[in-house]
Formats: sequence, C-alpha cells, structure tokens
Amino acid sequence: MWKRRSGIIPWSRPLADLVQTAIDPVLRRQGFGQSGLVLFWDDIVGERLAAMSRPVKVQWPARQHGLAAESNPVPATLIVRVETGFALELQHLAPIVIERVNAHFGWRCVSRLLLKQGPVAAPPLARHGPRPLDKATETAAETIVGGGMDEPLRLALTRLGARVLAGP
Repeated sequence: MWKRRSGIIPWSRPLADLVQTAIDPVLRRQGFGQSGLVLFWDDIVGERLAAMSRPVKVQWPARQHGLAAESNPVPATLIVRVETGFALELQHLAPIVIERVNAHFGWRCVSRLLLKQGPVAAPPLARHGPRPLDKATETAAETIVGGGMDEPLRLALTRLGARVLAGP
C-alpha cells in the first residue's frame, strides 16, 4: 500500500508542473529558453496584439568564444507570425513589443523582431466577466449585511456577499 506523506500522495504534482516539463524541451528546440514567452504572450503584448500574432521562434546569433562574448551577450531575434493585414501595424509597434518582451525576461535578450506573415491560430477563449446577479441574491445579501455602517462599506460587502451566494 502507498504511504502518504503529510496527507499528499507522493506522485501527485500540480498539472502545471507536468505540462511545463513536457513543453520545455519542444520550445527549447525553437530557441525559447523557457515557455513563459509562449504561455504568457497575451499578458506580455496585450490581448489586442496577441489576437493577431504568435511568437514562433527565438533566433540566437552564433556563439562567439572568449571573455568578451560572455560579458556582453548578443541579443536574439524574435520571430513572430502575424496576420497579413496586421503586419504593418505590428512593424510600427515593434519597439514596444521588444521592450515588453525584454521587461518580461528582465534583461535585454531580444533586439529585433522578424515578422512572418500568415494565418494565426484562433485566440484562446475570451475571458468572461462575472455573471449578472439576480434580484433575489442581491436582496439576500443585503439582509445578511444589514446596516449600521458607512454606505461604501455596506455596498462593497453586499456585492461581495451576493457573489458568494451566487456561487461559481
């Protein structure tokens, strides 16, 4: 029988850890040192740019041997697939995209953006806001919260209570 350590089954790990270890070797072959650029592309460049573009590859220059090469690494070129009608706009926004990518990594790893025009896969499902609440849930939350406090606090607690009562 399997023994549990502190209530956790030994082979249980978060799914994100397993996915990360599965995709990192594939992305490494495309020049991505880590999967963060691909996974968080919409957070890095914004939803509007991410809907029309996808990072394809990070192309690093040939390595130069010696001390000077180690102290001053040469930045890479980021190859991005972009929808044909959007390529000109992304070309104008290239300095901003490069700045955001470098900010994500924390160092100047990309110095150039190379655009490849073509179809881009459909963006992931849009994030939906919270569902509208019905009047009965709002009334129940108002009853629970009650009165005897300043108005902004009472309204905030009522909204929070209504969301909790509505469930996921």
